[in-house]
Amino acid sequence: MPMPWFLLSLALGRSPVVLSLERLEGLQDAARCSPGLSCHLWDGDVVCLPGSIVSAPGPVLVPTSLQTELVRRCYQETDCDLCVRVAVHLAVHGHWEKPEDEEKLGRAADPEPEEPRNASLQAQVVLSFQAYPTARCVLLEVQVPAALVQPGQSVGSVVFDCFEAALGTEVQIWSYTQPRYQKELNLTRQLPALPWLSVTADGDNVHLVLDVSEEQSFGLSLYWNQVQGPVKPWWHRNLTGPQTIPLNQTDIVPCLCIQAWPLEPDSVRTSICPFTEDPRAHRNLWRAARLQLLPPRGWRLDAPCSLHAQATLCWQAPSRGPCQPLVPPLPRENVTVNMALEFPLLKGHPNLCVQVSSWEKMQLQLQECLWADSLGPLKDDMLLVEAGGPQDNRSFCALEPSGCTPLLSRASTRAARLGEQLLQDLHSGQCLQLWDDDLGALWACPMDKYIHQRWVLVWLACLLFAAALFLLFLLKKDHVKGWLRLLKEDIRAGAAATGRAALLLYSADDAGFERLVGALASALCQVPLRVAVDLWSRRELSAQGPLAWFHAQRRRTVQEGGLVVLIFSPGAVALCHEWLQDAGPAPGAHGPHDAFAASLSCVLPDFLQGRAPGRYVGAYFDGLLHADAVPALFRAVPVFSLPSQLPAFLGSLQGPRGPRPGRLGERAEQVARALQPALDSCLRTPGTAGMGRGMGPEAGDRT
Repeated sequence: MPMPWFLLSLALGRSPVVLSLERLEGLQDAARCSPGLSCHLWDGDVVCLPGSIVSAPGPVLVPTSLQTELVRRCYQETDCDLCVRVAVHLAVHGHWEKPEDEEKLGRAADPEPEEPRNASLQAQVVLSFQAYPTARCVLLEVQVPAALVQPGQSVGSVVFDCFEAALGTEVQIWSYTQPRYQKELNLTRQLPALPWLSVTADGDNVHLVLDVSEEQSFGLSLYWNQVQGPVKPWWHRNLTGPQTIPLNQTDIVPCLCIQAWPLEPDSVRTSICPFTEDPRAHRNLWRAARLQLLPPRGWRLDAPCSLHAQATLCWQAPSRGPCQPLVPPLPRENVTVNMALEFPLLKGHPNLCVQVSSWEKMQLQLQECLWADSLGPLKDDMLLVEAGGPQDNRSFCALEPSGCTPLLSRASTRAARLGEQLLQDLHSGQCLQLWDDDLGALWACPMDKYIHQRWVLVWLACLLFAAALFLLFLLKKDHVKGWLRLLKEDIRAGAAATGRAALLLYSADDAGFERLVGALASALCQVPLRVAVDLWSRRELSAQGPLAWFHAQRRRTVQEGGLVVLIFSPGAVALCHEWLQDAGPAPGAHGPHDAFAASLSCVLPDFLQGRAPGRYVGAYFDGLLHADAVPALFRAVPVFSLPSQLPAFLGSLQGPRGPRPGRLGERAEQVARALQPALDSCLRTPGTAGMGRGMGPEAGDRT
């Protein structure tokens, strides 16, 4: 199947023509001439120096026009690059001049002046080629036989194979002779770009669009075109048909290039780098750049692309203020990415950091205290800058947030107040020299002893205050002990109650009974307890189902040391009898949210196998159910009547570490007051009280 983007060949003139590209084998450049001419290509490239125009001594060869053609230069069977072939057309320029004595005396009989007119011509033709980032110059020697030397007539052409280029680039070609007899020829052409490869952006969404036919197969590669080091492809796919490929926003950097080629032998690979001027790509490049530690004092900036940046050392104080650049005296250095660098330091220090800033704006982009991991945390040292000069005339200043403060000054800074002491430390060898040259030196002086002196009064005041508290404790020992005991009990009771979980299971007999259970759950939360009840978990019940919801809540309650509370009602007792007599209720006999009916399949085995004590308690409401109505199987655990037995019920829920009896009674009264309105409403409902009285001892004895 013909593929125009693969078979493209362009005669770079006014009318591009689509043809099959000629294949050239090998790496060597070559030259050939028209019939009758002889030519030779000099080895290697030459320096492009056109020089000045000189007068022709007679007939000379000069270039008259240039033609170009795209070909393929192939290194292996399937590895080919695009190449520009250049043809230079030559003509004879100038004529033989007659000597002055011949003009006066006429033509002499001596035939010697006729010999030059029948001689062959030789010329050195220079071809200069530029296509960013490539620039080359080659030299061709051409010789024309005497028979073809006719002034003003074309003698043929010389063809050079070839200059490598990429589709979509602009190429410039010049041609002239050495020496130069006329203005050089100049040809500028834009090589065609492939219309099927483009990049689209819609906000933060960037897509690579390949508009090719459905039957067409091609390879696609994304790579970082780095100035230093080889090309690093990081994504490659073989694809078929039109494709729209999303690009990750964070992967877009200035040197990200896209290369595509057909999956055919001798295919031409086309590359585009569409993000070189994209501000978003430059921001991503700075975000991707990382400073890496290279012990002992080396560092390296890792980045996918080259960065136009400079680096310098700075001093970071423990106060976490801005890092202060050490320029001068230390110089700034140009950054070469992915290459180990080292500052000329004598010693390392944890407070020394590296700042990297861009050339354009000189604003800080990256900062790392690279040696902090190996040398420890930041130190409260004072950095002294020693300015160069004669031995007796060297000055010192201390680097502070306000600038470099002279040590012997009247400023109100810490360095000025301690100026004489710091100089004594420096001369006594207590300071560490970090850097030294003819311009000056850097010293790091420890400040620990001065900080300790400043804080000694604070520590003394704290000790006096602690001694006063201890004395007060001895004088008021009984009162303090009682207060501490009460505080300890309250904290322990609150922590225990807050940490205890309770899962309430009940049968939804009617709306009034549900309100009563809701009032009980709300009151228990104020005790406080962590209460779980299906009234508050309708959405989870609908999503998981009653049985799965109960399993999850029961497992969590038991793992946390809580209790499952079985609230018995006439409906709950009836469900228990159904399970005990018929091994389960009829499917669909209960509502979709009836967790009690679903939970009996797990609750009954715990009671039958003796695992219920310590995990379950029972409860019923006064006036709604008789005590004997609770099935005998469930009396293996404590069963409480509410609200008459609320203190014991709350004590069982809160466990042995609950509050003292007086406090427990107060909480029981609060719960009783919260329950009473809902309980009275249930008792006033016609038939409810009767149902409670109807559940007598006979019903319980059936188990």
